[in-house]
Amino acid sequence: MKFGVCNEIFKEWSFEKTFEFVKQTGYDGIEIAPFTCAKYVTDVSKQRRSEIKDLAARHQLEISGIHWVLVEAEGMHMTHPDASIRAKTQQYFRDLVQFCQDLGGKSIVVGSPHQRNLESGVTLEQATEWATEVFRPAVQDGEDKGVTICFEPLAPSETNFMNTAEEAIQFIRRIPSPAFKIILDVKAMCSMGKPIADIIRESWPAFAYFHANDANLKGPGFGDVDFVPIASALKEVGYQGYVSVEVFKFEEGPEAIAQQSLDYLQKTFA
Repeated sequence: MKFGVCNEIFKEWSFEKTFEFVKQTGYDGIEIAPFTCAKYVTDVSKQRRSEIKDLAARHQLEISGIHWVLVEAEGMHMTHPDASIRAKTQQYFRDLVQFCQDLGGKSIVVGSPHQRNLESGVTLEQATEWATEVFRPAVQDGEDKGVTICFEPLAPSETNFMNTAEEAIQFIRRIPSPAFKIILDVKAMCSMGKPIADIIRESWPAFAYFHANDANLKGPGFGDVDFVPIASALKEVGYQGYVSVEVFKFEEGPEAIAQQSLDYLQKTFA
């Protein structure tokens, strides 16, 4: 397994400073939130994409993928009853696959709770069918470009569409492809009503990415979630991908969040 960290922790920093610090801290990779580059990925030039990719390479840091992909990208919604909005979202996911490949990334994490919530009058069956068609072309692109789209089950407090790992796995099976998987997130799994280690075992091999955080929205080791059984379960199933630190509360500051989270992960995964 490799350890990564999400770059919005360092949103006030330059990419140069961020990559240098992340590498020096001891991480293997960094995960990019597109909104730290531009409002829409289509606004990021080929030259700028190459610059970011080359900058990571110079620091011997892997760009593991992208996440928070619809933040600030206004007008996107994967289960909206308006077909034109779904078509726009469908194309944007294809744009995201290209963006991810251009950065050298391998994974796209799709959480986006507000952009998947069921609108009034939309049934779960309708939403599931519409979302399937939204993702289908991007999944094919992912196969062609070596990029895996990872759909994220989220807590009912965040969205009313796909709240458990089981539901998300059933969803991705609608498009059988090695480029369509789920992601497991510790914060989200805390809402699923069973031990996190059990969810990991039951979900393998349908997940291709892993976010490390705490139910309190801070980094691993900053709350009450015990990562020892989590580490054991990931090792047991043979997961060899990224364990990436994603937080939502930044009070401790980027340096402390990144360093203490990695220290805790290294200790629990040893």
